Amino acid sequence: KCARDPGSRSRRGGSGTMAAGFKTVEPLEYYRRFLKENCRPDGRELGEFRTTTVNIGSIATADGSALVKLGNTTVICGIKAEFAEPPAESTNKGYIVPNVDLPPLCSSRFRSGPPGEEAQATSQFIADVIENSEIIMKEDLCIANGKLAWVLYCDFICLDYDGNILDACTFALLAALKNVQLPKVTINEETGLAEVDLKQTNPLNIRKHPVATSFAVFDDTILIVDPMAEEEDLATGTVTIVMDEEGRLCSVHKPGGSGLTAAKLQDCITRAVTRHTEVKKLIDKVIKSIKPK
Repeated sequence: KCARDPGSRSRRGGSGTMAAGFKTVEPLEYYRRFLKENCRPDGRELGEFRTTTVNIGSIATADGSALVKLGNTTVICGIKAEFAEPPAESTNKGYIVPNVDLPPLCSSRFRSGPPGEEAQATSQFIADVIENSEIIMKEDLCIANGKLAWVLYCDFICLDYDGNILDACTFALLAALKNVQLPKVTINEETGLAEVDLKQTNPLNIRKHPVATSFAVFDDTILIVDPMAEEEDLATGTVTIVMDEEGRLCSVHKPGGSGLTAAKLQDCITRAVTRHTEVKKLIDKVIKSIKPK
């Protein structure tokens, strides 16, 4: 493990106060002292994730739910399934509607009112992951062609914001979808009405398991994985790689900032493949440990 303040090893008395003062005045320079030693102020190595935990089925009123913690960053995802008419242009498909809420409760950087820029960008990122990864085929959500389909409302609430919201939301989405049980629905031919059998339920057909891995870029060259909020603020850019279990690249999300060389991008992809294995193992273990409803 790396030391917590490589810049203050030789000082005696009051070194903690001096380090804290230096961090306040020159946060980036303070950070660079750690990066030179290939570590970070919280004691992690550059390629090390924070402790990750997942709890599945934590909201009794939802059709599927999951709570994910990535260090202090805490996100809960609840899924509600409702009936809707299939879209006119795709009569054999249902809908998946994600919405991310970043309330003032989770961080002083967010305000009450309509969704801010980051919440909207995160919702769009999750919508893109659903589309690009084909985690669920929308055809699987059709109950009766042209008549009835499922719409899955995936609501995310951030309870504690400390960076890397994209990884936490993607993980929470996957875990919550794997927790969903939908009742059997048939259309009565005489009345044309839907009949729901709550005694017969089936899980969703999860076709792919997308996992996001985010990096912050420092000084255009140094990559660190799973950045905290403070690290995101100091970084010159961020990049998120989404992979599935077949090692297929589902998406690369890079909102501006410093560019990446092909070699650096390849480093990110290699690390993302390893992270996928870790997350998938964690989900499988939790699902095995809980009894089916």
